[in-house]
Amino acid sequence: MKSLILWVNGAFGAGKTTIAYELNRRIPHSFVYDPENAGYFIRKNAPKQILKDDFQDHEIWREINFSLLQTISKEFSGIVIVPMTIVNPQYFDEIITRLRSNGAIVNHFTLLASRETLLKRLKSRGDNKNTWPAKQIDRCMASLAQDMFKTHIHTDNMTPEEILNRIARECTIELQPDSRGIIKKKLDRLITQIKHIRF
Repeated sequence: MKSLILWVNGAFGAGKTTIAYELNRRIPHSFVYDPENAGYFIRKNAPKQILKDDFQDHEIWREINFSLLQTISKEFSGIVIVPMTIVNPQYFDEIITRLRSNGAIVNHFTLLASRETLLKRLKSRGDNKNTWPAKQIDRCMASLAQDMFKTHIHTDNMTPEEILNRIARECTIELQPDSRGIIKKKLDRLITQIKHIRF
């Protein structure tokens, strides 16, 4: 049995990581796969002279993630959750479209929000308007609005629970009940956010 790859896309600050790990908590036999790790591997193991500003621009980054996700899809029978911003149509095709063409089941969602909402969320995690993620907002918003990046979920006025339920409903996945209280949920999400701050 093949796994289902559930790709959560969106601009920086859209809530991809939060939603991915909340899905992971609520879906039995699920796994969070982070494509960024391939980028950090490249940066640590290649001469500085050949490194690009954005590790997605390395062809090998796209190849590593395609190959590993294809392998996982064939050998893991659960649900693979991938929180990753991809806004370049060519890179989308090289990973997601190619996975689908090779028989993988990939359900793709893009979390959308207004510029103001994204800046507010970035600020809450310590990124001001002059940081690299904030400077990518306009580029991300313009690209992700395209039809190829559907399914779009407009999150400005949605709670995390509403987003989770929308994704689960679209994928016909049953979420396990969440017995955590409000404070525990907020604490868990804050811990997830802190763990994934990149320095």
